[in-house]
Amino acid sequence: MTRRPASRITIIGQPLTAVGGVRRRGALTSGLLASRLLTLFLAALAGVAIVRAQNPPPQNPPPPNPPDRSAPPPLGPVKSLALPPVMKRALSNGLPVWIVESHEAPLVQVSLLVHAGSGDDPAGRFGVASLTAAMLDEGAGTRSALEIADEVEFLGANLSTTSTFDSSAVRLNVPVARLAAALPVMADVALRPVFPESELNRLRQERLTALLQIRDDAAAVAPVAFARIVFGSAHRYGTGATGTETTLKAISAPQLKEFHAAMYRPSNATLIVVGDITPRTLLPQLEKLFGGWRAAGPVKRTPVPTAAQLDARAVSIVDMPSAEQSQIRIGWVGVARATPDYFALEVLNTVLGGSFTSRLNQNLRETHGYSYGASSRFDMRLSAGAFQAGAGVQTDKTAEALSEFFNELKGILKPIDAEELAKAKNYIALGFPSEFETIGDLAGHLEEMAVYRLPDDYFARYIANVQAVTAEAVQRAAARYINPEKLAVVVAGDRKTIEPGIRALNLGTVRITSVEEALQ
Repeated sequence: MTRRPASRITIIGQPLTAVGGVRRRGALTSGLLASRLLTLFLAALAGVAIVRAQNPPPQNPPPPNPPDRSAPPPLGPVKSLALPPVMKRALSNGLPVWIVESHEAPLVQVSLLVHAGSGDDPAGRFGVASLTAAMLDEGAGTRSALEIADEVEFLGANLSTTSTFDSSAVRLNVPVARLAAALPVMADVALRPVFPESELNRLRQERLTALLQIRDDAAAVAPVAFARIVFGSAHRYGTGATGTETTLKAISAPQLKEFHAAMYRPSNATLIVVGDITPRTLLPQLEKLFGGWRAAGPVKRTPVPTAAQLDARAVSIVDMPSAEQSQIRIGWVGVARATPDYFALEVLNTVLGGSFTSRLNQNLRETHGYSYGASSRFDMRLSAGAFQAGAGVQTDKTAEALSEFFNELKGILKPIDAEELAKAKNYIALGFPSEFETIGDLAGHLEEMAVYRLPDDYFARYIANVQAVTAEAVQRAAARYINPEKLAVVVAGDRKTIEPGIRALNLGTVRITSVEEALQ
């Protein structure tokens, strides 16, 4: 075998010998090589530094008017809200279909809105509408409750049922690729529930247990007691949507079927679809699944009567020994959603207790530290709901907190200055577009439009209507809808600690009730 001749390679002046493909260093050790490489690297860096020093980068001149950082920048102009058009169609059975195309994500939201809720509960059966809606997906068509849940999960969808005082709904959110497979499940749930006794007994027991649990929670007891005092036990708004222990125990599966048959009808519903669809491809699917839905005769819906207004201020203490906080609720009968003063009341409530920087929250939380948060709201329904202000406060500061509540309730009757008015209107207007971020958000607002018969351009004009509210309109609304001398005052808390201070305020007659009396 002929030996391969050695080749010589010079690196930085030192020979390396390669013999048979294997390199061997000469006198240069690995440490010396590393040292010389480092020296060469540092020399290169020094050269770069010299070049940069000789040719410095251009300096940006200072701005002629540096920003003023002593105050927040002013708000920009409020932009109008541009919403996609609502295409209104109808199936062969007359069921209205509202369609909005939104192709940003491959998702679809389908909501079947039924114009019936807890306000439609028959007398003596409070809780029927709520329990009917809750039972829809507990067995429908040929599927059991577990089979419905498994199929919905397999499709990557979300199927829910719900009910309020004014309406009920079945809602489906699903990837558009699975829409054709998910719609039959939704149709069964909405149109063909079976109301199995076993599932009814389970849901009934869950609700009865919840009623027992709230007896130890002042934050849950106070609103229930407040509604009963403001509306009375006979009025539907005087009892919660789920009913009472007595009515829940009396509800049967045949009664749920009767309510469903009477109220869940195509003439009393609206089908809302928002998402990555087009009417051309969607409507045939809806016609196949919902077009055969039939019901004879008109829906008999009795409006909830407007409750009698309170005529004198009175205080009710719900005794909850050793309660960690006192829960305060103050208010009376408010207004219906159809009120012409809606936008003035929105601005009014934002100033009073509808935002973190509202008067009530700044007073009770920030100034005095009595509460983690205080608020107010007008609960607007088809009929007049309640106006209420409330908070959970330190037990030993209950009387002081009540005094501050009434200071603010009296103060809101006075004129609002231009700065506070503009701040409240901007708070509403600038935050309003965020309520339409998802297809579910948009479908929810379309449900609101359908329930309360709002005009098609209502939300497009919403911001302009808010900005048009004047200080005079707010003051008129306050004078009409808030009278501190006639408001009901409910305090759920430790009677032995809070009663003396409350009586010393001389707010009105004081009545003591037990939790059992408040919840019956």
